[in-house]
Amino acid sequence: MARVIDVFERCRLIERIVIVLGALNLEWGRRLVVEQGWSKVSDVCAGGELRQDSVAAGLSHLTDCCWAVIHDGARPLLTEDLISRGLAAAEETGAAVAAVPVGDTIKLAEGGLVCETLPRDKLWAVQTPQVFRIDVINQAYRKAEGEVTDDASLVEQMGCPVKLYAGSYDNIKITTPGDLAVAEVLVKKYGG
Repeated sequence: MARVIDVFERCRLIERIVIVLGALNLEWGRRLVVEQGWSKVSDVCAGGELRQDSVAAGLSHLTDCCWAVIHDGARPLLTEDLISRGLAAAEETGAAVAAVPVGDTIKLAEGGLVCETLPRDKLWAVQTPQVFRIDVINQAYRKAEGEVTDDASLVEQMGCPVKLYAGSYDNIKITTPGDLAVAEVLVKKYGG
């Protein structure tokens, strides 16, 4: 988490940071803010049961701002460039997400049997940061129906266009021990 907050803290385009943590980690997070001297952190708040509940909690602490840049700590290789390109891309539609073209062949399956091979040239792996005009994302959360795995899905449900912008294959999500090993190599590669 600290690596991600450092990037947001350094980014000249970011004015305020809200950190969302599990309830058991709130005090640790508040101490870390003080220890690291993160001046842009305005709040450390408790998340919810689902990812979207946690994002909604964080959004409720953003007032008097035009944009929300939503990023998860499971992607610690964030760069200032990804943030700035996301904000630029979101200017067009009010919503933009980092993404990379899928390199693997993707099969749609049901019950362990292939139903269809999807056209790879139309498939993108979505990442964070996801950037939204604050009124767009707040409206999407007010109208949310069902569980979603990313914030852009809620904006899509409203019929609003979401712009893709070039993410980074290095912006990996750490969900397994193998991912952690890859991230450690990438951190060394970039001198972090």
